[in-house]
Order: sequence, then structure tokens, then C-alpha cells
Amino acid sequence: MSLPRAPSFRLDGRRALVAGASSGIGRACAAALGQAGAEVWLAARSRDKLDALAEEFAAEGLTAHVLPLDVADVASVEASVSAEGPFDVLVNSAGLARHSPALETTETDFDAVSDLNLKGAFFLTRAVARGLAQAGKPGSLINISSQMAHVGGIDRAVYCATKHAVEGFTKSMAIEWGPKRIRVNTICPTFVRTPLTEATFANPERVRWIEEKIKLGRVGEVEDIMGAVVYLASDASSLVTGTSLLVDGGWTAD
Repeated sequence: MSLPRAPSFRLDGRRALVAGASSGIGRACAAALGQAGAEVWLAARSRDKLDALAEEFAAEGLTAHVLPLDVADVASVEASVSAEGPFDVLVNSAGLARHSPALETTETDFDAVSDLNLKGAFFLTRAVARGLAQAGKPGSLINISSQMAHVGGIDRAVYCATKHAVEGFTKSMAIEWGPKRIRVNTICPTFVRTPLTEATFANPERVRWIEEKIKLGRVGEVEDIMGAVVYLASDASSLVTGTSLLVDGGWTAD
């Protein structure tokens, strides 16, 4: 009797769309997918940053295409995904944070954060799923959520609300699209050093709060997310859907 064979983490022959690819976690996820063999579409609003990243891909012998995209523009997203897809893998790392006490939150900030983190994420995920369903193909759709999708946080009522909502639609979409073999999951990082978190790390009080919460004693780096995204994108996670992969250093273990 032979030993069982471990599933492959390779992504050769697969087409991956990474939104928010121009910096931070999105950039790292795009690199991870490319290094695992995927053909990657780099999507974000900044064409210049995407062009520079595509050059870095080419220098390492990786395949990447540039796709300027504003995730908050639903009509543009649906047109672009329809034209360029279907995509076997989606990683949506586009996100916005405008932190303030709930009593001081403006409607403008609420709408901006919700339009990108929730509405944009919902319709981008749906657009990629629609392309897969029409082609009769399986796929893996991943939204970069947050540990704040599972807990509350200081001055983060709106941000937490949007990320909790992403977890909700992930579960519902996973149920709906499971029969089509389209998997939907989230990755929930702790605080990771990126341009998005610079203001938080510049605040000593917030740094103390973070250090007290992370049980492993260090903040996240973008490399901490790369293995998680390859796992969820690959056949290694073929029975995983409708769930959250917490990469939070033990923050939510309490």
C-alpha cells in the first residue's frame, strides 16, 4: 500500500488577479502567486507603480500583466474582469482605513471606507465568480480581511464593520458557489508593517496596545501573508471554503 501524496502548492497554468497589488500586502501576495507559477494580473489605481512592479516580475522571470483598476468603481471592475477573465484565483487586497472615534466619524469617511472595503470587495468577488461560472471552471477567491473582522478595535468602528461584513458575504458566497467548485475565503492578518499602517505604528500608545495583544511578541511582516495566500489559492486547500485564515500572532486567541 503506497503512502498518500501531499497536494501541490504550485499554481502553474493558473491566472490570478491581485487587486491592491501596487504596495504592501497586495504586492507581497502578487509576488507569492507569481513565484508559485501563476500568471498574475496586477491591479490597482496607480499605473506607474504597477508598471514598476511588472518590471520586477520580468526581472525574476515571472509573468505579470498590468491592469489599472479602481475597486470602488463597480462598473469598471465588472467590465475589466469580463474582458480579461476568467481568473482562476482572485486576491483582493484593496482596502482603506480612516480611523476615528465613533462619535466623531463623518459620513464622508464612512462612505469611503464602506465603498472600497465592502461594496468594492463584494462586487469584485462576484465579477470573478461570474466569469468562472460562465466558463464552468473551479476557482479560489480570497479577500484580505483583518483580525478586526473578529474583534473590536480602538477608533475602528467603521473599519471593523466593513471587515465583519466581508466575513459574512464570504460565508454566504461559499454556500452559494460550492456546487460550482468555486471556493471563497478570507485571510485575516494582524497589524502588518505597510504604508497603510504607518500612522498606527507612529503612535506609541497604539504600539503598546498592539504589542500587548500579539501573543508571539512581534508585529506582522508582508512575508507572513505569502504562505497563507499560496495555500488558499492552491489545491492544498481544496476542501477549504467559507472560512477565515487568521494570521494574527494569537491576537484573537483570547
